[in-house]
Amino acid sequence: MADPSSYRPKPGQIPDSPGVYKFRDEHRRVIYVGKAKNLRQRVANYFQDLAGLHPRTRTMVTTAASVEWTVVSTEVEALQLEYSWIKEFDPRFNVKYRDDKSYPYLAVTLNEEFPRVQVMRGAKKKGVRYFGPYGHAWAIRETVDLMLRVFPVRTCSAGVFKNAARTGRPCLLGYIGKCSAPCVGRVTPEEHRELAEDFCDFMAGRTGTYIRRLEKDMMQAAEEMEYERAARLRDDAEALKRAMEKSAVVLADATDADLIAVAEDELEAALQIFHVRGGRVRGQRGWVTDKVEAVDTSGLVEHALQQLYGEERGDAVPKEVLVPALPEDAEAVSQWLAERRGSQVSLRIPQRGDKKDLMVTVQRNAQQALGLHKTKRASDLTTRSRALEEIAEALGLDTAPLRIECYDISHLQGDDVVASMVVFEDGLARKSEYRRFQIKGFEGQDDVRSMHEVIGRRFKRYLQDKERTGEWEETPETAPAPVPAASGPVPAPALSAASPDDEPEPREDDGRPKRFAYPPQLVVVDGGQPQVAAAKRALDELGIDDIAVCGLAKRLEEVWLPDDDDPVVLPRSSEGLYLLQRVRDEAHRFAITYQRAKRAKRIRSSPLDDVTGLGETRKQALVKHFGSVKKLRQATIDEICEVPGIGRRTAESVAAALAATAPAAPAVNTATGEIIEEDDGGSP
Repeated sequence: MADPSSYRPKPGQIPDSPGVYKFRDEHRRVIYVGKAKNLRQRVANYFQDLAGLHPRTRTMVTTAASVEWTVVSTEVEALQLEYSWIKEFDPRFNVKYRDDKSYPYLAVTLNEEFPRVQVMRGAKKKGVRYFGPYGHAWAIRETVDLMLRVFPVRTCSAGVFKNAARTGRPCLLGYIGKCSAPCVGRVTPEEHRELAEDFCDFMAGRTGTYIRRLEKDMMQAAEEMEYERAARLRDDAEALKRAMEKSAVVLADATDADLIAVAEDELEAALQIFHVRGGRVRGQRGWVTDKVEAVDTSGLVEHALQQLYGEERGDAVPKEVLVPALPEDAEAVSQWLAERRGSQVSLRIPQRGDKKDLMVTVQRNAQQALGLHKTKRASDLTTRSRALEEIAEALGLDTAPLRIECYDISHLQGDDVVASMVVFEDGLARKSEYRRFQIKGFEGQDDVRSMHEVIGRRFKRYLQDKERTGEWEETPETAPAPVPAASGPVPAPALSAASPDDEPEPREDDGRPKRFAYPPQLVVVDGGQPQVAAAKRALDELGIDDIAVCGLAKRLEEVWLPDDDDPVVLPRSSEGLYLLQRVRDEAHRFAITYQRAKRAKRIRSSPLDDVTGLGETRKQALVKHFGSVKKLRQATIDEICEVPGIGRRTAESVAAALAATAPAAPAVNTATGEIIEEDDGGSP
């Protein structure tokens, strides 16, 4: 535990300007980011008597080893920089909202020649108009199905669209009148875009115009005794009304607003957001967070606004944002929101009327979400804690293994040998820490030797990180022993199939989480005694003796420890065994997925891949020009030079590469005696 007085800045050293400050721990990792109108006053508050600090703040300042700050011009700049640094450094003591699920949006791809209506999740794309988020994807599809009667916009994928254009026949929706069939030219691109824009206008809340127009056309058709057309228009109007009924009017003045409510206790907080557009609730989402810093309701609201609108621009930021408590710097936050929207944004607490009533509903949803989350978490936390305690007891560990790393080797008959590393922290998978390895010290099938290489490479990098940060200094007693030649070299880990060379040395510490900076309390290997012995030997060669090792054999689910002739047998109903099985199975899944991807890439490889400086575009141009790799192999250098973008030197390299990979003799079908013509396919 650090003494805050050991890194307290000198009096007068901190400026009294707006700015953003960072606390770092002894390993130079950023653990907290904050902003202030007056840096001197705010930072000085952290260095008062520890007894007067909030328990969470006390934990933060005693974990930190240094503090630094950046001066900015305005409070709005401080707000933006704070958001950027929290997103970049992921500090452990900052509030971070966890989205409880991936919410679907109704999206209209206005960036395409023929806009498409579809369900989208994930990051928003430029040029796409979004509506929502919705609670369920089926709710979007029901709404779209009703609206396609009136606005027959394209909903098909690019592949279906191109196939219909090629055959000259529209899909089923085109035949039943729920698509205007731009694929076969029934409407022009301009007419189809107008339909898509009308669709967006209706979804944005401008509904009365279209319904009145349909009813007027219906009456006119009836007067002209065009009863079939009048009946169709009547059904269209009813479809739009049913689509509108799916989102009831909650605000009579056609307001565009987001309502944010917070439910909290001493440890956690739940957030609910209702998105109201055109007076109707168009979407809803919820977040839950641990209160890892001393923060009140206004602070939770400010963090929520940063996360909610930090990546948004334009109409995605509404005219009104209604909150239960104003942030401390409400004026700066309002100005920041206005800059992102491009016009004035009202940030306020609703006091009376419909907006106050709706806020009560949002608050009730937040309370229910927090109660449900605590019920689930209590059960999960109890189970995970019991599992970790059982593992610690069975393996004779001093403490519960809060971080577990598991390794697995995967190959196909000795080819494409790879390894996986998965990480579980507090009994939960931490996928951002997963790593993949290519086995490069030898060729062939040897799981024991592969395991030795992977463990050695992973923990060699860990020792390098410790030495660079000053945590560990090499001495004759702690220097790692040389690795025996039989085990192969121990290079730095290759972390992806796309980078066959060793990973370059990492940059100087800047506070970002490092790849191999955190050691586990327990290493689990997929296998029995030989694999466990190989992992233990790799750690011993590096001088590491404070990390436990075990193996989980698939046959009888036995747990093997180094230097033990008999396995540890956990009860079949043991939560500890269940956790080890989940960790092992996840490592196996991750390894085999990587191995299959490498094998598929190798199978799809082309002789052109070996030509230095020949990119994917020019490969495609060569194959398209000649029709196949086989015909390209038969071409002369002068003929290859005729392809746009291919110079003489590149043509010579292409010819040499193809000549080196030419088949020695034609293949023969042994059953029929038929000579099989070579066919390199139509893609490089």
